[in-house]
Amino acid sequence: MSEIIGYRIQQITDNGHAVQMSLIEDVQTEPLSQKQLIMENVAKKLDNETKGQVMPLLEAILQAQPTIKVKSYAQTTISITMPKNKYQSIGSPQVGQILQVDLKKI
Repeated sequence: MSEIIGYRIQQITDNGHAVQMSLIEDVQTEPLSQKQLIMENVAKKLDNETKGQVMPLLEAILQAQPTIKVKSYAQTTISITMPKNKYQSIGSPQVGQILQVDLKKI
């Protein structure tokens, strides 16, 4: 079973004989507020009756707090080193372009 994932090229280092590419997973991250995460996690832990009593109080407390945005996904990074002729044979991709990597379970 394989999964093909797109990775965006962040950096290319060419020393004349070998090319090293730094790749980062090409996903769109959605910023979430810390307030939203707290509310969701507390709501999961409470029964309906307690939730009805606690959530309005928690919401009032959190309204006074500043909203802090957090990323909802930690991206995977990959570093690849290959001979220059191999790099040229795959079309000499440049920074910002997407490489598709076929990940197979071992």
